[in-house]
Amino acid sequence: MDSVQQFLPIIAMFAVVYLFMIAPQMKKAKNEKKFAAELKRGDKVILKSGLHGKVAELYDKDNSCIIETMSGKLKYDRSAISMELSKSLNKPEAKS
Repeated sequence: MDSVQQFLPIIAMFAVVYLFMIAPQMKKAKNEKKFAAELKRGDKVILKSGLHGKVAELYDKDNSCIIETMSGKLKYDRSAISMELSKSLNKPEAKS
């Protein structure tokens, strides 16, 4: 019984780390993967580098897409698209 009580704080620490750090990161990664899979032509996006554009073409073979910007078309990996910034860009604005 004493040996179990010695390891109880360590087990509790691992549980807290999992609940507050690992699980939310896994959920965020899952949501980003779903977002990248649901992209379609014409979606306005913002890349993690800050580049604004519109999805012109999607390629499932290499998981990339062509982003149309004011300066031309650029090929990027879908993982370069920021989910949070793109969702806020496409969010309908509230009318006062």
